[in-house]
Amino acid sequence: MAKAAFIGLGVMGYPMAGHLQKNGHDVTVYNRTTAKAEKWAAEYGGDFADTPAKAAAGADFVFSCVGNDDDLRSVVFGDDGILAGMGDSGIYCDHTTASADVAREIDAATKKVGIGFLDGPVSGGQAGAENGKLTVMVGGDQATFDAAKPVIDSYAVAVTLMGEAGAGQITKMVNQITIAGLLQGLSEGIAFAQKAGLDAKLVVDCISKGAAGSWQMENRGKTMADDKFDFGFAVEWMRKDLGIALGEAKNNGATLPVTALVDQFYAEVIAMGGKRWDTSSLLRRLTKD
Repeated sequence: MAKAAFIGLGVMGYPMAGHLQKNGHDVTVYNRTTAKAEKWAAEYGGDFADTPAKAAAGADFVFSCVGNDDDLRSVVFGDDGILAGMGDSGIYCDHTTASADVAREIDAATKKVGIGFLDGPVSGGQAGAENGKLTVMVGGDQATFDAAKPVIDSYAVAVTLMGEAGAGQITKMVNQITIAGLLQGLSEGIAFAQKAGLDAKLVVDCISKGAAGSWQMENRGKTMADDKFDFGFAVEWMRKDLGIALGEAKNNGATLPVTALVDQFYAEVIAMGGKRWDTSSLLRRLTKD
């Protein structure tokens, strides 16, 4: 069992850190809102610190899951940051969905001081985090990955090394690009079924068993038909992720016409007041009249 730290206790980080503690690891957490860190410590029996550096001090493994590139830099660098606390040993794995550039930036900084680094964004949503069944896509070197995987397995059902630093983030971009297209297609299909006078939930149940089936259809199709969107992965975060993917596409020359279009559709959803709605709320654009 390892001494570990977890930085960032949002809807994902809170249960992920909890799984680490429940699996026998000695976990210290940090969160910008100290009250949430105190609540976590009371619930899971771990400890909390008032800076990332203090949480990371003496840890064999440090994990983080924060909002974006700027949030990540703020907890990694500086006198109160993760790297200052870790010193010159240990492994740091970041689960934030961020840019490949910031992953490579942190990788370079950790190499200078002898710390192992992995970028490991996750998929599976809040339910996956709570159930300990996340998919983790990882960038880094094989030895660091092999050392960290048994600990990451505490909250994951699949952990895959995709390549060198940044490869995990690139893979997460592929994940979000694919989801965006699937949800737009599913939204159009449900709206079409409703306009045609069909029972949309029955349609989803029928076609989900065939070639049109997907995780989104199985887990979101019927809630979409019921016009329920007050749960799940928020539209504002999906826009952040799609922005990262579109930015990377400019660098590597990929063409993402559907992704760019769906990103603008999400902007319309936000204008409708839906920044915290689930990403499946694309349907509301098509049914608002």
